[in-house]
Amino acid sequence: MSMDEVVHIARQTVQAASRGVQVAVVIGGGNILRGASFTAGNTGVQEATAHSMGMLATVINGLALQDALESVGAQTRLMTAIRMEGVAEPYIRRRAKRHLEKGRIVILAAGTGSPFVTTDTAAAQRSLELEADILMKATRVDGVYSDDPEKNPHAVLYRELTYQQVREQNLRVMDATAISQCMEHAMPILVFNYRKEGNIERAVAGEKIGTIIHSSPNRS
Repeated sequence: MSMDEVVHIARQTVQAASRGVQVAVVIGGGNILRGASFTAGNTGVQEATAHSMGMLATVINGLALQDALESVGAQTRLMTAIRMEGVAEPYIRRRAKRHLEKGRIVILAAGTGSPFVTTDTAAAQRSLELEADILMKATRVDGVYSDDPEKNPHAVLYRELTYQQVREQNLRVMDATAISQCMEHAMPILVFNYRKEGNIERAVAGEKIGTIIHSSPNRS
C-alpha cells in the first residue's frame, strides 16, 4: 500500500466534496489480495474463504483512507458489510444516508458481505441503495478503451457508450452483474483516471473526462 497515493486520493476527494456534493466511496482490496486470483492453483484455501479474505483486505484499505481523509480535514464514517464494530460501523442503508446528509464522506468496505460478489457489483448495489446520481469508477487509465491500453498502444478511447455496447463488445469496464444492475435501473457510470491531479473534482463538476456509460448515446 502506498500511503502517498492514499493521501493523494484523499485530498482530491475532499476537494470534490467541498463542492457540496455527497460522497460515498466503495473501496476495493486488490492491492492486498484478490479472492478469485488467490485460489488459482491453491488447493489449500476454498474460494469462498478467499473471497472473505479479499473483503477483509478492503477494510484495511478503508481504514487507511479514513485516516488520510481525516488528516486533511474531512469528517468520515467507515461502514462495513461484515460486522466489526471495533473498527467500523456496520453498513445500514438509512444510517449511511444520514451520514451523507450531514456532510460526512462515507467509506463502504467489505463488499456486500457475501463471497462471489465483486467490488464492482457492490458499488452498483450501493449506488442504487443510496440513490446516487452517478456511479464513478476511478481507475488507472483515462476511460474505457477498445483494448487494454497498457498492452496495446493502438487501443481507442471511447468517450461515450451505452450499457448495451459494453455488453455486446465485451468491454472490460465492470463485471456483467454490475453492468446489468446499472442498466436495469438507468444508473449512469463514469470511468475516469483518478491519478490525474484534480480529476475527481472534475468528474464531480460534470466536466467531460473519461467515458460516460448510460442508456442512450448523445445524451445532453
